[in-house]
Amino acid sequence: MHHKPLKYLITLILLCSLLSPYTYETNSAYASNEKSDLVVSADILYLREGPGLSYPIIETLKEGQELSFIEKQDDWYHVKVKDMEGWVASWLTSAVKPNESPKNHSTEVSSIISQVDHLNLRAEPSVSSPVLSQLNTGDEAEVLQSEANWIQISFNGSQGWVSADYVTIKKNEEQETSNTSEEELTDPIETGDRTTKIDPNLFTISVDAVNIRKKADLSSKKLGTANKGEQYDVLERDNNWVKIQYGKKEGWVYSFYGTFQVNEKIPTSVDSDKTEETDSSYVTIIYNGTNLREEPSTSSDVVIHANAGEKYKLLSTEDEWYKIEVDKNTTAYVADWVVSKDFDSDDTKLNSKEEPQKKEERKKGTLKGLTLVIDPGHGGNDKGTTGVRGTNEKEINLKTVELLKSKLRSAGAEVILTRESDVYVDLRKRVSISHQYAADAFISIHYDATEDSSISGFTTYYTNSYQQELAEYVHAGLSEKVTIRDRGVQPGNYLVTRENKQAAILIELGYLSNPGEESVVTTDFYREQATLGIYQGILNYFDGQLE
Repeated sequence: MHHKPLKYLITLILLCSLLSPYTYETNSAYASNEKSDLVVSADILYLREGPGLSYPIIETLKEGQELSFIEKQDDWYHVKVKDMEGWVASWLTSAVKPNESPKNHSTEVSSIISQVDHLNLRAEPSVSSPVLSQLNTGDEAEVLQSEANWIQISFNGSQGWVSADYVTIKKNEEQETSNTSEEELTDPIETGDRTTKIDPNLFTISVDAVNIRKKADLSSKKLGTANKGEQYDVLERDNNWVKIQYGKKEGWVYSFYGTFQVNEKIPTSVDSDKTEETDSSYVTIIYNGTNLREEPSTSSDVVIHANAGEKYKLLSTEDEWYKIEVDKNTTAYVADWVVSKDFDSDDTKLNSKEEPQKKEERKKGTLKGLTLVIDPGHGGNDKGTTGVRGTNEKEINLKTVELLKSKLRSAGAEVILTRESDVYVDLRKRVSISHQYAADAFISIHYDATEDSSISGFTTYYTNSYQQELAEYVHAGLSEKVTIRDRGVQPGNYLVTRENKQAAILIELGYLSNPGEESVVTTDFYREQATLGIYQGILNYFDGQLE
């Protein structure tokens, strides 16, 4: 048989393939690796294996680190950084402007400031490494280098490592952009063709009393005491400290104990000529690095980054966003879960909080008078994990919480849910709800997953020492009602527990990645037993406080 026509056809196809260009890459910057499209705009950003908060963390990225954009899925970007690919939250990045080079974060850092007391300084970047010393809130130390989520510092003659989760990174002033002179200590805001500076010139004390110190150091000499509601002129700011005019002296107070007022003093009495001002409200930023945006959306451009304690006039509300006045010529939007709302009136209390009502006396065996915030994990475009049999975690979380809610309410508790439908709720908003209601307990409900399908069991996590007792009581109650493997009570670094000032725990009720366990934990019987165990554990915890 003759195959000459077939031979000619094969030869022609090979020739065309050699002459045709390859166009597999979807992004020129990614293909060439010559430039970056994005930079990290948050202090810390996690590079994840997939587009969602439930995916494992590949690497911890730092502010200013360069990213090459590949594609977008919902609110997540698929990026390349160095030799790694992964997904990052789009709202924690910013685009590189034309002719602008991303900053190298590592060259900006000169020191860190501890956010907590008793922060361990370790010999190596590991929680199992020996403790050399401890830092307290406000202690400052020189940065030597960083590795993953650890920072090596020099402190009081010792060199060691601290966790990056518990420190504030302070940048070198000389590393600021060339358009900013040394005397410009406030953050610039782009407003058209000009730059306006925010100048917070008053500091209002928001706690009962705070010490005024000679230097920006908790061990410095005490000059006096500032009381709640008193206002002082701001002279200077140094990270978490503010320098104020204290009579004829100058002193320092910790910035978390008060709020800043931008440009104009909050009126303390009613002016008959300006009656419309008496009903004005203000919002106070409660997290450092909070984004103030052009539109009420996490995908909108950032106007400016605000820090904890800064105060802005409230103009209007749109769903879960506040429209605020940055200065006389600039407005912006801020999410309601990253601020507290204050009122401007001579007969309205600061921070818009009424005197706490006395709780009803509670008897053993009831939850009357208690406020419990229950958090169904994930939701909306964050679906959580998906089981091997197709179970969506966000859905089963909500089903479980509905059962738990009915049990807790029947015992007399006021139950607040962080979400009641399939919607996305920011993690910090969940924590804010816990603080807003002064929750007696915060319980976050999840189901687990891992690549190893043989792993099984339920686990209860806590982060802070004051949360451990609740975790142990609830876990004990749960272990008496469910029959899957007991993985115990463990410390865990979850934002909803780590940033929570209330007794807060996170429960993983089983592994959806285990086919056998998925078939068990998705039954009505298991959810009923699990919620009964959690309920009993909560009841035992609060009964124990009456003894």
